[in-house]
Amino acid sequence: MKEQIAKRLGIKGLEEKVMTASEAAALIVDGTVVGMSGFTRAGDAKVVPMALVERAKNEQIKIDVYTGASLGPEVDNHLAAAGVINKRGPFQGDRVMRNLINTGEITYVDAHLSHNAELVRQGVIGPIKHAIIEAVAITEDGYLIPTTSVGNSPIFADYAENIIVELNITHPETLIGIHDIYVPGEQGKREPFPITNADQRIGTKGIKIDPAKIQAIVISEEPDAPSLIVPPDEETQKMADQLLEFFQSEIDAGRLTKELMPLQSGVGSVANAVLDGFANSDFENLVVSSEVLQDAVFNLIDAGKVRFAAATSITLTEELQKKVYGNLEAYADKILLRPQEISNHPELIRRLGLISINTALELDIYGNVNSTHVSGTKMMNGIGGSGDFARNARLGIFVTKSYAKGGDVSSIVPMVSHVDHTEHDVDVIVTEQGIADLRGLAPKERVPLIIENCAHPDFKEQLWDYYNRAVEKLGNVQTPHILEEALSWHVNLAENKTMKKEVTK
Repeated sequence: MKEQIAKRLGIKGLEEKVMTASEAAALIVDGTVVGMSGFTRAGDAKVVPMALVERAKNEQIKIDVYTGASLGPEVDNHLAAAGVINKRGPFQGDRVMRNLINTGEITYVDAHLSHNAELVRQGVIGPIKHAIIEAVAITEDGYLIPTTSVGNSPIFADYAENIIVELNITHPETLIGIHDIYVPGEQGKREPFPITNADQRIGTKGIKIDPAKIQAIVISEEPDAPSLIVPPDEETQKMADQLLEFFQSEIDAGRLTKELMPLQSGVGSVANAVLDGFANSDFENLVVSSEVLQDAVFNLIDAGKVRFAAATSITLTEELQKKVYGNLEAYADKILLRPQEISNHPELIRRLGLISINTALELDIYGNVNSTHVSGTKMMNGIGGSGDFARNARLGIFVTKSYAKGGDVSSIVPMVSHVDHTEHDVDVIVTEQGIADLRGLAPKERVPLIIENCAHPDFKEQLWDYYNRAVEKLGNVQTPHILEEALSWHVNLAENKTMKKEVTK
């Protein structure tokens, strides 16, 4: 192992900074801000955070933790349960942490993923005492090579007082070369991002670091936690089929070609299932420009459908991890990983004309989308990158099943209980019931499309009853709402565990 470690530490003298995870965790000071690598269960710091959990058994230590996105469950889950986290941002996806956020024991700063690097640059987040970054190697010319995600690691490394490197020797050295690290200058002084195609490389092979800032190097052999996405079911397959038909209609109308435009797909089983649907389609020569590369992307590369894919992380199921990382040479010229402030940047999204596909928790009859809060109060995961993409995409598409909780909850309601994406950023809605193209439509023109095409049959009459009574009461206003009833569905759910109610004829 010593030879393997020495091979991956290209700068002379770095071996002297190798220590145990416990020794590195002891360097972290109570009450400080810590930046950790990791984006959606990929490339996350693992062994030092777990050593912090052990440390917390004997002493009180609380820190503010900022990452790229969610960490693996063994990290976010245990850090939260051990009481280590005071404040967390900008995204999480763990059940234990979610519960502690919703009881107020952890302060959570939900934010657009493209914004966080700027907040560090401005000093709003910080000062960062430690950056804990997982790496596959440190090259002799001073580049830290991330593993399976880039996320916010470049900005953390730049602004942190100290860097703790988790050198993960489980990840293959063939990861070297798939990263494209470009860090913008200060606002007002920076140049436009010189990217006109998703496959352009404009940066360096790794994160340029000052070796003097490296306080510790900890050897890790912990793999990334596998993705938990499930195969498409009958309903998600219907969504995929409807979306593919919609894209074909766009081709027929002369707005798209069979190559479409670069695709972005949010994290999760539904969005992954939609991408999987391209495998048996007539679309070809596709490009993905997203934040996460999931199983479907690599399946489409294997199928000859995707020619290139760029993102900020790779999140795979256990089966795909073995396949992809065991044969990374076959994919290396077809993928790249960028910092999230580039992959999710509005300038890049707008210039490339992305087609953005993300998941909604609920939406209302006018097309506003809630993607974060259950019944308007309880945080689920966070807005993630969906706001970055939806507002700036050529096509902002949201997918969701039309119902939840076995049919007691309608995903389409009179008024969303929390707004993450206003009607102005929502172009197309897809459920297993159908699709609603909302482009160019006024609010009242959207209502029949959303109710008739997308709502579950059990709730259509109830939705029409609300809307018709709103029009009758208020007249021909721009957006009819009965304010005292607009959230009554959520009140009924809280009191009776269902949104269903009798419609008065």
